[in-house]
Amino acid sequence: MAIFDFLKGEFIDVIHWVDDTRDTMVWRFERHGHAIKMGAKLTVREGQAAVFIHEGQLADVFGPGLYQLETNNLPIMTTLQHWDHGFQSPFKSEIYFVNTTRFNNLKWGTKNPIICRDPEFGPIRLRAFGTYSMRVTDPGHFMTDIVGTDGEFTSDEISFQIRNVILQELSRVLAASGIPVLDMAANTADLSKLVTTAIAPTIATYGLTLPEFYIENISLPEEVEKVLDKRTSAGIAGDLTKYMQFNAAEAMGSPQSAAGSAMATGMGAAMGLGMAQGMGQPGPWGAAPAAAAPPPPPPPPAEPQWHIAANGATEGPFAQSALLARGLTAATLVWTPGQDGWKPAGEIPALSALLATVPPPPPPGA
Repeated sequence: MAIFDFLKGEFIDVIHWVDDTRDTMVWRFERHGHAIKMGAKLTVREGQAAVFIHEGQLADVFGPGLYQLETNNLPIMTTLQHWDHGFQSPFKSEIYFVNTTRFNNLKWGTKNPIICRDPEFGPIRLRAFGTYSMRVTDPGHFMTDIVGTDGEFTSDEISFQIRNVILQELSRVLAASGIPVLDMAANTADLSKLVTTAIAPTIATYGLTLPEFYIENISLPEEVEKVLDKRTSAGIAGDLTKYMQFNAAEAMGSPQSAAGSAMATGMGAAMGLGMAQGMGQPGPWGAAPAAAAPPPPPPPPAEPQWHIAANGATEGPFAQSALLARGLTAATLVWTPGQDGWKPAGEIPALSALLATVPPPPPPGA
């Protein structure tokens, strides 16, 4: 019975892989001596591929399904053909399971700023970050070019290399795009497509593809962002004089401000006093307001100044009331500022009235 069980174990084998780590891309099926028996059952689940490596070379790739391994579908030798070695096959075969599902939410980002020439700001440094997804599309190439003999290969082991490829193409795309930095947020979808197209040939040589690639943010250095915030604040404020007046009025009117509290108290008292005076009621201190004094009379108008022409010379200026003492007659030529040339006093209405007040000469013998 023991010999029968031994032979049965040598002829029957079950090969499969169940993984829940979510980051394992390749796992090697551990078999003592790496011997694969005749008639072994191979189960490849959806989202997996099985890669056979025989004598150090890629032998075959199996997609999802259930397979019975026999010499007619395996390009390798089995232990059944080596009874003379005591069931210890000298032909070593290895089976690697490759996860072909998507690996999502992988991060990428710039370690150093990307120098670009912006149409508005001139030379400028940019940083960017985002996410991408990855999947194995060619298990054979992925095994021979990337994994090698690693018995358990995770996504972290390839993500660093993929980030380098992404950043190289991203730098080129951003520098050649000619898109102003203030408009890049509206064009991240187009920039993502350009980067994906640019890196696709390189990623394909790894046996991989990137189904999704996203640019989540493109940012400026912190110092530049502060200056940009100030510029934005000035644009929102508009007229800086009115903006400062508004801020001052708001601060003075704030209840938390001592100046605002004092001003509010003073304005309230003044309003109360004014209302009391208008209604004829006592003021806030109980005393009746005094009667309002009549306004002072307006000052008398300034007296005109006159010049007199006598004996080919100009005399004056003299006040109008002093002209009679200067021997004014109706024929005397006079001039005052604003008058058009010299005129006889009798032709000027103001002086005619003055001459009319002169009494006639006294009677003879008086």
